[in-house]
Amino acid sequence: MIDKIKEAREFALRAHKDQLYGQEPYIYHLDQVVAILADYGEEAQIIGYLHDTVEDTDTSADEIETRFGKSVAEAVKILTDEPGQTREYRKKLTYTKMAKVKGFAEVALIVKAADRLANIRACLDWNRQDKLQMYQAEHKVFRAAVFRKNLCDSIWKEIDSIMVA
Repeated sequence: MIDKIKEAREFALRAHKDQLYGQEPYIYHLDQVVAILADYGEEAQIIGYLHDTVEDTDTSADEIETRFGKSVAEAVKILTDEPGQTREYRKKLTYTKMAKVKGFAEVALIVKAADRLANIRACLDWNRQDKLQMYQAEHKVFRAAVFRKNLCDSIWKEIDSIMVA
């Protein structure tokens, strides 16, 4: 399975091509997410590398399923923002979808929490107060949709310590 993690990273590198995360190549963000997911298993790490591919590249969910399997593709679909004109509208639809997730698909919620933590850490590291304030404004709704008790409490502990501070 370690080879699948490497394959997912290489796939994400190709899919995100020249995209940037701040001033860094996009893989910087994906590596940060996957590092947070190190204790949550190989499937979570694979999904961590792929979580933005359908949303931010030309990659289809079918392509993810063919390459990495149905459960990974389903998780990526859960993590993909719903369409809409504004961030607020897209997030409302996406968080509604995430609030309904149960069972095996909850791995997507672990990845989403890791993604948010990586974003928050980047805001702090790069002094992006504008983005940090955006995440703080969304936190209550985000947490209500994504948090599950005993799912990834250490990630949530760090998120909450920053967002509620």
